[in-house]
Amino acid sequence: MLIFNNMSEVIGVRFKRAGKIYFFDPSGVTANIGDWVIVETGRGPELGKAVIAPKQVLESELTEPLKPVLRKAVDDDFKKRDDFVAKEHEILENCIRISKKLNLPMKFITAECNLDGTRITVFFSAEGRVDFRDLLKELTSTCKIRIELRQVGPRDEAKLLGGHGKCGLPLCCTSFLSEFSPVSIRMAKEQDLPLNPTKISGTCGRLLCCLSYESSQYRTLKEKLPPVGQQVNTPMGTATVVSGNPLKETVSVKLESEAVVEVPLEDINSDKEKQPKQPRNPRRRR
Repeated sequence: MLIFNNMSEVIGVRFKRAGKIYFFDPSGVTANIGDWVIVETGRGPELGKAVIAPKQVLESELTEPLKPVLRKAVDDDFKKRDDFVAKEHEILENCIRISKKLNLPMKFITAECNLDGTRITVFFSAEGRVDFRDLLKELTSTCKIRIELRQVGPRDEAKLLGGHGKCGLPLCCTSFLSEFSPVSIRMAKEQDLPLNPTKISGTCGRLLCCLSYESSQYRTLKEKLPPVGQQVNTPMGTATVVSGNPLKETVSVKLESEAVVEVPLEDINSDKEKQPKQPRNPRRRR
């Protein structure tokens, strides 16, 4: 029995350089990769960049109804967006002033206005949940615009603010990471990094995103290395494994003369490999 799934045409749009990609209904608008378009969002019309050309996808793969692409962007749209910068700064200043008056522990990061200037979203961070109803009420009456306050976590805060990492390069989250991948302390252990929070944490205070880049590679390479303390055979005789370098695929061993040398992994033969495996005799149940 054949089952036919309905298909929908979508176009991928990104609103920021390393922002998440959202799918929209092209609605007859011909847009190529790199074109700027005006799309309808839950916050009103927004200016975004097409990063995925129109294609067919299964409707079952879409998590929510598609909103339409309204049209291609024109010069007036970019000018309008630049004109809203002053309004965004004004809203941020009012947020800081009113929050101090109300003694609210909030750190305001940035503000973003939609394309028609009817709604503005203010991003902030805080240690815990904050009751900002009084702040929002006073802001709305003062600024005469619809305002949405959105709390973000440490990683999203770094993504919004930008900056440079320990490597001296722009933060990965502002350069190319569209979504955050899970990072664990185990990844640092697998790469033999010092478990010092100041050395393995990023500007956001969380574990470095780059710990996940080579994690699987380290895991695969370390499986080939003999464990520390194991007796192995080398071209220079029997030795004890002291350490291993998974990237160079070498093993540091201590010889019977107490000398420590680095030997290529291919020249190492462990005792386990040399000895034939003995069949296991299970005990009989009485």
